[in-house]
Amino acid sequence: MKKITIAIDGFSSTGKSTIAKELATKLHYVYVDSGAMYRAVALYAMQHEIIETDKFDKEALINCLKDIKLDFKFNSTLGFAEIFLNSVNVEHDIRTLDVSNFVSRVAEISEVRRKLVEQQQDMGKHKGVVMDGRDIGTVVFPNAELKFFINASAEKRAKRRFDELIIRGDLVSYDEILKNVQDRDYIDSTRKDSPLIKSEDAIEIDNSDLGLKEQFDIIYKIVLSKINSL
Repeated sequence: MKKITIAIDGFSSTGKSTIAKELATKLHYVYVDSGAMYRAVALYAMQHEIIETDKFDKEALINCLKDIKLDFKFNSTLGFAEIFLNSVNVEHDIRTLDVSNFVSRVAEISEVRRKLVEQQQDMGKHKGVVMDGRDIGTVVFPNAELKFFINASAEKRAKRRFDELIIRGDLVSYDEILKNVQDRDYIDSTRKDSPLIKSEDAIEIDNSDLGLKEQFDIIYKIVLSKINSL
């Protein structure tokens, strides 16, 4: 079958990565988690005390971008690629609530976005890629053959994220997760550079009341129909 580019955008904690990973596996495509890239940059900023609750030295982070090297390496046991920051596996470290609280502020910086968008476009230049994030269908791959926009209520997304972190063993409360989700929604939607918006040609999927299998079956059917029509 002809290979295409599939862009999956949407709000935080909508399960975009889960959908993208499963699609990539089913289609034998490359999966790229663009959000992990921004999280890794946020983690770097935290490790170097560039960003804290009441401080963010944006110029320092911009000056350090040349020292930040990001790679994805496939983990055959897990079945997907994990992200490495300067040769260190940070897949687990970037999924904490602390990183979640800073990542949208880091992603607002135009220089950060330019650096990562360039890398993302290079990863998808040969097609056969599924990429999820906030601006994949609007900025990274505006000509993608297929675009999805995933949505769900903030309350449902917060509950999913809360359950995920509790299972991991993190000490968090539902209220702080909900606030994080709402804050990130606001920052992502109102930032000047590449705000989170639904591309006009994207297919919107509201998964507030959909199970994982039901959602995947709907999306996979759409993908096969698109590929077969080319």
